[in-house]
Amino acid sequence: MRIAQELGVEADIVLYLKTPPDAATLRSIIAKLDGPVTDLVRRDSLWQKLGLTEADAVTDDQVVDLLVRHKQLLQRPVVVTRKKAIVGRPKERVTELLSGR
Repeated sequence: MRIAQELGVEADIVLYLKTPPDAATLRSIIAKLDGPVTDLVRRDSLWQKLGLTEADAVTDDQVVDLLVRHKQLLQRPVVVTRKKAIVGRPKERVTELLSGR
């Protein structure tokens, strides 16, 4: 991730399509998430194709289940530190998190 490099922060990049997070990893991210759990789910053409509604992604369990079954619905980037996790949109949120602001 370019922002991490610019800030001199060491980062592990996980390519979610090649190595999708399992349920335990998703629960760990959710426990640290700054924002509603629903932020982790993309509302894109796949969402529409699957016929999903907002009621399908309300609880932690629903989000975990959706993302385990349909990894492409994971919003990205997700940035995780020891204490906090964010959806990195807008990208300024990533800068704020990694620079400690």
